[in-house]
Amino acid sequence: MNDVIESLKEIGLNSYEAKVYIALLKKYPATGYEVSKLADIPQSRAYDTLKALENSQIVMSSNTKPTTYTPIRPKELTKRYKRKINSTLDFLEKKLPNVKEDYTEPILTVSGNKEIREKVIEIIKNAKKEIYLEIWSQDFKYIENDLLDSYNRGLDIKIVGYDNFDCMFGTVFRHSNAKEIEHSLGGRMIFITADDKEALFGKIESKKHDNITSIWTKNEDIVFLIKEFIVHDMYLIDIEGQFPEQLKYFYGKGLKRLKDKVLNPNSEYRIH
Repeated sequence: MNDVIESLKEIGLNSYEAKVYIALLKKYPATGYEVSKLADIPQSRAYDTLKALENSQIVMSSNTKPTTYTPIRPKELTKRYKRKINSTLDFLEKKLPNVKEDYTEPILTVSGNKEIREKVIEIIKNAKKEIYLEIWSQDFKYIENDLLDSYNRGLDIKIVGYDNFDCMFGTVFRHSNAKEIEHSLGGRMIFITADDKEALFGKIESKKHDNITSIWTKNEDIVFLIKEFIVHDMYLIDIEGQFPEQLKYFYGKGLKRLKDKVLNPNSEYRIH
């Protein structure tokens, strides 16, 4: 019952009000004395609380002596608070953006493997139109069901998949050299954007046992850059798949001459 009391407190009731309301649901109509016993609170507090609940129209009193009290139905209570909360949120949505016209979306750090996965699932569930994702197969299994739900809701799902990636829905571009990339980076990365409005990128697993962090934001400029990164990876993967011999002829095995052209020969990062 403690979890019910805590939930009632979250919608605005205090601890005594929550206990009194629950006590009345168990036995009504009831006198103030009976309520104090059922709720296990002092009798003086029971009467004060009943008066407050009566003023809030959550409890109704009789004209009899002794006075008895009856609670409103739980469905009426939840309906009332749902209307109140929705009305408040609608007001805030209209008024808050006007507080600061040049508001800039923050760029926040999400730390920890579990926390990053939870944030990715939140992004997936909030998406309305499309999801672009770049992920290793080891991490994909934790979000596959939520991503499938989004696909079944009609979202356009496009994925760059690493390391023997297997997915039965959406459009998948399978990235080669997953092991080499993971070794070069010291762990696995993740990139995801949704509806051009929200994105997360960073390390989701580390081989060095250091702090795992990713960046989450709704900053449109950063979201655009992350999506561009994923899209260009998709371009390159598809071109490599269509013209493997031609690319090998022009750039050498593993696109070595292209990498030499773009990357510093002394750079530790030589894999993509």
